[in-house]
Amino acid sequence: MPPDTSGDSASGRHADWATVRRFLPYLWPKDRPDLRWRIGWAIVFVVLAKIVVLTLPFAYAGAVDAMSDDADPAFWVAMALVIAYGAGRFATVAFDNIRNIIFERVGQDAVRHLTEDVFQRLHRLSLRFHLSRRTGEVTKIIERGTKSIDTMLYFLLFNIMPTAIELLIVGGIFYVKFGWPIVAATALTIVAYIYITRMITEWRTKLRHEMNELDGRALARAVDSLLNYETVKYFGAEQREQERYASAARAYAKAAIKSENSLGVLNIVQAVIMNLMMGGAMAFTVWGWSTGRFSVGDLVLINTYLMQLFRPLDMLGWVYRTIRQGLIDMAAMFRLIDTPVEVSDAPGAPALLVRQPTVVFDNVVFGYEQDRDILHGLSFEVPAGAQVAIVGPSGAGKSTIGRLLFRFYDPQSGRILIDGQDIASVTQESLRAAIGIVPQDSVLFNDTIGYNIGYGREDASAEAIARAAADAAILPFIRSLPEGFDTEVGERGLKLSGGEKQRVAIARTLLKDPPILLLDEATSALDTRTEQEITGTLRRVSRNRTSIAIAHRLSTIADADTIFVLDKGRLAESGSHQQLLRHDGLYAEMWSRQANERVEEVS
Repeated sequence: MPPDTSGDSASGRHADWATVRRFLPYLWPKDRPDLRWRIGWAIVFVVLAKIVVLTLPFAYAGAVDAMSDDADPAFWVAMALVIAYGAGRFATVAFDNIRNIIFERVGQDAVRHLTEDVFQRLHRLSLRFHLSRRTGEVTKIIERGTKSIDTMLYFLLFNIMPTAIELLIVGGIFYVKFGWPIVAATALTIVAYIYITRMITEWRTKLRHEMNELDGRALARAVDSLLNYETVKYFGAEQREQERYASAARAYAKAAIKSENSLGVLNIVQAVIMNLMMGGAMAFTVWGWSTGRFSVGDLVLINTYLMQLFRPLDMLGWVYRTIRQGLIDMAAMFRLIDTPVEVSDAPGAPALLVRQPTVVFDNVVFGYEQDRDILHGLSFEVPAGAQVAIVGPSGAGKSTIGRLLFRFYDPQSGRILIDGQDIASVTQESLRAAIGIVPQDSVLFNDTIGYNIGYGREDASAEAIARAAADAAILPFIRSLPEGFDTEVGERGLKLSGGEKQRVAIARTLLKDPPILLLDEATSALDTRTEQEITGTLRRVSRNRTSIAIAHRLSTIADADTIFVLDKGRLAESGSHQQLLRHDGLYAEMWSRQANERVEEVS
């Protein structure tokens, strides 16, 4: 879809009908003639229902006039008109529901396609976007946007359009039956009603926008607090979190009160306008009856038409508010779609072909912020099949290397090569298929152990998942569980221990079977015994692969073929463990410090 340039990207207040025009391709898809036919038939039933509605007042008025006539046929005429009136009301309900049945698939398909586009776009956005936006706020934007679509479709097609048609036809009927005074009064009432409704609704929209922002803030704080449940408990910060959420909730409640009170003001003003028109029109008809110009049935006729007319007009304020708010919510969702994709494939980019899984960083310069570089011209080479390690003090840029290798970011300058191919010139899908990772914090889906292991390869069989679990040395643990592979792991895998989560992550990567393996401080969060067990598993699974271990504890990578030592984003030293100790540089200093720490722990 083309980008939305109709509004201010910082606020939904400038959402307008351009948002609706942008949505129309979802409603009227070029490749779905069946849905277009459904829209056409739905409109036919809208017209039929409106024709019936506009003839009902004549039947009602005719029945009243017939009952006031003393002639013998009056009874049968009145009875026939009353029966016709009842049948017409039933037909109106039937036509409306048939219309809804026909149109339901159109609305649901439009909503589904749009939400799929939003979901796909969110997964294409860079890591920078997801780190800077709160998950609660993003999900709330999507929830509001999708909920508004179905309502807007219904109102635009089945409320506003039929109401406009009805206004024109009723105007003609009033002119023929009652003359220009009633037509002019009706027109002025409608204009005043729409104008007042629009003015007050614009005021309410500002209040609603503020309320939505505060609602999103309260939800974001709640989600953030619950996701960090353990941290809250560690620091005994329950009361602090309660106060943070309560402050946001109080601000939301205050804004909600203003919004609801403004609704009361709008309803009162609308009621004044409508009832002035109703009372004036009926008084005019009574005066005409007293002069012999109108019949008793004409009083019923004008009353019925005005009630029918005021019913959608009475809803018009709510419809306008709903559509206006829907436009704001949809515009916010479209802005998510329009968020620039920071890392994208080059046009016609080929897939990465890995024959010799070498990895080369060639004079790479990178910083998360433009004025603060993390890597300063970093260069190193990982031969195919080698087991290398990257170490260094905190902030040296170790984890940044992994993010660049997966191409979550692009470097400001320099190249990253795999098997001699610049990863910026190949597809991201093929690049990430060639790399497996066991991260420091292995976040699992809130699903079963089997699902989380099977996530490594979409078409994996149950036997392949079991083999991967066995290779990761977690199969005995899984078999000891009552539900085996069907055991739920909980939110972010919190029902499992740290070592169990790591083994699930290892099994998942083994199932993927990538030629390049990245171990991003995969054992630093574990106790010593579990770390030794996991390290042994990692060494086994790293055989016959190009392995890059980013480590904090040097004892876990001492047997690496080559160790690259980073310092402030630059390559300070490289060599084997023994070579670096003999060099007596930064690595030897770090080794000595950690050795002393281990001695102190033992003593």
